[in-house]
Amino acid sequence: MDYRELSPDREFLARLETGADWREEIESLAVEEDVDAAWFNAMGAVQDAVVWFYDQQEGEYESVEFEEPLEMAACVGNVSYLDGERFAHTHAVLSRPSGQAIAGHLDAATVFAGEVYMRTFEEPLEREHDEETDLDLWL
Repeated sequence: MDYRELSPDREFLARLETGADWREEIESLAVEEDVDAAWFNAMGAVQDAVVWFYDQQEGEYESVEFEEPLEMAACVGNVSYLDGERFAHTHAVLSRPSGQAIAGHLDAATVFAGEVYMRTFEEPLEREHDEETDLDLWL
């Protein structure tokens, strides 16, 4: 296990803009407030979504598109640097009217309504390539 202690810094509550991209809104907040590292939780609803699943055997993300309104039942993630840019690593559980859940790495989604709680850290975090998993992880 690789770990380090982080010092909490600031906290934000944000309402996402209807029609904007869910993940890009979180990244915009990080840029606007000069956040180099954070953890966030969110909820709301989206008009569509692109969810990724990482195929561990192939070492590639598989993309699934949903062109339908979905509830954002749970959303969790973190902000760090990836290739010199602020990146919101976002996982989500989305639900259909039937209650069926869709979950995975949220690549994109059009906001219908969204609320985000973000807690920032004093220490910056940067993702680097991990040879064992072939993913960009905090190291």
